[in-house]
Amino acid sequence: MRHNKKFNHLGRNKAHRDALLANMTISLIMHKRIFTTLAKAKALRVYAEPLINRAKEDSTPNRRLVFSHLQNKEAVTELFREVAQKIANRNGGYTRILKTGNRLGDNAKTCFIELVDYNENMLGGDKAGKKASRTRRSRKSAAAQAPAAETPATEAPAAEAPAAE
Repeated sequence: MRHNKKFNHLGRNKAHRDALLANMTISLIMHKRIFTTLAKAKALRVYAEPLINRAKEDSTPNRRLVFSHLQNKEAVTELFREVAQKIANRNGGYTRILKTGNRLGDNAKTCFIELVDYNENMLGGDKAGKKASRTRRSRKSAAAQAPAAETPATEAPAAEAPAAE
């Protein structure tokens, strides 16, 4: 029976699938964003998020467990130093999958998977603030605001003129 075996095999045997997911996790940690197919990204999310969650507590057993999966010292160091600081206050959902369309050759659904706290565009950095402050106004609203702005200016000199006389 096939009860409770609902993960995607990705057309590979167990050893090949584990190597693929470990290499993709290393690339995700090192580059913060990778382009892949949607099926691989969903499988990667299930594989990588528990490892990223281990990085919150920097202890020897956690480092050994993550290293046993990844087998890459640089990726483990990056994960426990820089990535762990960004995700310290997040309870889950460390990755984001954004679909990018279909591939030309085989029409496979493609996407990119990224670490959530490393995308400055979606975090609302300086660029988003500048775009939000610039708005276009129609002539009608500009004409309505101009007399309102002029009336206090005309009243102020009138009030000053009698005081000067």
